[in-house]
Amino acid sequence: MEEKILKRKNNGVAILCLLILTLVAGVALAIFCVASSDGFEKGGAVYILGFVASLIWVVINFILFAGLKSLKPQEAYVFTLFGEYYGTLKGPGFFFVNPFVSANNPAASTKLEQSGDVMSKSFHIKTSDGDSASIDVPSNKLSLKVMTLSNAKQKVNDALGNPVEIAVAVTWRIVDTTKAVFAVENYKEFLSLQCDSAVRDIARIYPYDVAPGIDTTGDGEADDGSLRGSSSLVAARIKKQIQDSVDCAGIEIVDARITDLAYAPEIAAAMLQRQQASAIVDAKQLIVDGAVGMVERALSQLSENQIVELDEERKAAMVSNLLVVLCGNKDAQPIVNSGSLY
Repeated sequence: MEEKILKRKNNGVAILCLLILTLVAGVALAIFCVASSDGFEKGGAVYILGFVASLIWVVINFILFAGLKSLKPQEAYVFTLFGEYYGTLKGPGFFFVNPFVSANNPAASTKLEQSGDVMSKSFHIKTSDGDSASIDVPSNKLSLKVMTLSNAKQKVNDALGNPVEIAVAVTWRIVDTTKAVFAVENYKEFLSLQCDSAVRDIARIYPYDVAPGIDTTGDGEADDGSLRGSSSLVAARIKKQIQDSVDCAGIEIVDARITDLAYAPEIAAAMLQRQQASAIVDAKQLIVDGAVGMVERALSQLSENQIVELDEERKAAMVSNLLVVLCGNKDAQPIVNSGSLY
């Protein structure tokens, strides 16, 4: 089913004024016929026909009022006429359409933590006990704005089987109103389900951190992909998979971003210790490499400049002392030796 745009002129104000004038004229005619009681007593057919015609015209006017529709920018109506698709009305303005058409929006009452949707109308009423209650009437208009869907965090297993909590924010919009209304039962719930499914499918391909021997691209070779280090690439793959799934619903995925990523609480403490231990080992390795280079440079300069002649035992003692000073976690407290080593 293809989208059919209704070409309607922005003539709602003119039609509204005309209906008001004809309604007033019909009411005035009915009052005039009732006031002419003599005509009714004499069985005047003219007055009877005029009264009946005025009542019929008033009823027709009230029916025609249902054809007045208003739209704001980036809103649309999808109309059906006696079960058949009638057309889509887009563009801001005040329009007059067939009063017997009905607007359709199967997801009008669905709220999924979204922004930018068409808001429902609230009516406040008072009950017999004196309390006030509000009734929300969902709008049958479709919003064509860019909206945001942010589902709850999901717990999934990464490529190494570690439980990870991840959340994704998806920005989207409707590009085909006909598909959104008629191709799926509820396009908002359909989109939410496809987002959850895509997040699970893509997240289990990547490890949380870079791990050896993991192929995340599917080319048969290990790479450095990870959820934490390749978040933009992961988000792009999630966006593509969601788009492929929601094409049938006339929805365009504008963007997808990872908003929350962490280890699950049950392993978060252990993984934090592991990360800390790995960071400490890397730091120690860097310190040792730098200390060895400094010691080597010191011995080389002492020998080249002939500052002091050191035998192997003294060199070993000097190397030991320098490494202790350079690699120690605390400031060195030197001891001055006033004697000889021998």
